[in-house]
Amino acid sequence: MKMFLLGAAAGYVLGAKAGRGRYEQIVRTYRKVADHPMVQGAAGVARAKVGERFGRPER
Repeated sequence: MKMFLLGAAAGYVLGAKAGRGRYEQIVRTYRKVADHPMVQGAAGVARAKVGERFGRPER
C-alpha cells in the first residue's frame, strides 16, 4: 500500500507542474498517514493475514 501511495504521489508530482511546494505537502501528508498508529496496526493485521494465507517458514 505504501508503494502504491508513493507511486501515485510521485506520478502526480511528475505529471503536474505543481512544483516543490506541492511535493513537500504530499510527502508530509504521506508520512503523517503512514506513521499513524491505526494505519500501523492495520498494516500489521494485513501482514499477519497474508502470512497465514501464504504461509511463512517458521524460524
